[in-house]
Amino acid sequence: MKIFLTGASGFVGVAFAEAAHRRGHHVIGVFGASAASVPGLAQKIVLDLTNRAAVTSALLEHFPDTVVNCAAVAEPAQCEADPARSDALNVALPTLLAQLANHLSARLVHISTEQVFDGTAAPYATDSRPNPINLYGRQKLLSERAVQAAARTFAVTVRAPLLSGNSPAGRRSLHERLFAEWAAGQTPRVYTDEIRQPCTAGSLAEVLVELCERTDLHGVVHWAGHEPLSRHELARRIRAHFKLAETSAPILAITRADTPAVSATRPANLTLDLQPLAGLLKTQPETFEAQLDQFIVPPPFREWYHAQN
Repeated sequence: MKIFLTGASGFVGVAFAEAAHRRGHHVIGVFGASAASVPGLAQKIVLDLTNRAAVTSALLEHFPDTVVNCAAVAEPAQCEADPARSDALNVALPTLLAQLANHLSARLVHISTEQVFDGTAAPYATDSRPNPINLYGRQKLLSERAVQAAARTFAVTVRAPLLSGNSPAGRRSLHERLFAEWAAGQTPRVYTDEIRQPCTAGSLAEVLVELCERTDLHGVVHWAGHEPLSRHELARRIRAHFKLAETSAPILAITRADTPAVSATRPANLTLDLQPLAGLLKTQPETFEAQLDQFIVPPPFREWYHAQN
């Protein structure tokens, strides 16, 4: 299968390229700047994804069987800081990809987020009413609706959770961000009453590959880890896994009531109901213990880590 992959240098894009290559697929990786070294890519192209004409020309030239959209501005703060750019990548791009996929009769696999929900009525099923409380969630909800409207018979959208694992730069994921704060001598403030259901980027990538192959599955689906945990519990278990002392890796437990202004745009509980998808795929949700076993000390902080042991 020929797959056109946007966001090839990102956390999920890199994991997807490797997973798709293992399954024998031909992956064309799309980069926004210079093409990085990403294992598993058969071809690389540099493309401005905000340029409609360039994106259209590339899709028509390569004529893929499947388009996988991993490109996004995925940090809520970055969306707020530059709403025009985030709208271009989070809404306009998937809308265009859906229109082109429909024109080419190509499969489209698009990534959305659990942040389309407000966090007040978990667990959320695929048909639960979305009610995003930040710009990122609103943009992703618009993208979901645009994708389904433009390519209903070809598209599947995956609402994904907080991601864990080992990112390409060693600074993107849950445990890597904790390491960054600890190495800087800071104390992470983590919520005891904010619930997330993380999965590794690798687990999500395996699901995306299966969905490329399962053209019978359409609409909006959910994927996440096996268990919902508070951010405080996640941090505590990460620290214990790496055998770090409380003195060198402190954690400050806080509640949402301690930060009302910030919490107003952060959903409280984003637990997802993973059915029916979890019952239809070979890939199964990972426990957090299984995720921990995959974590490595982030390369930027290895010197600091070894000094603690």
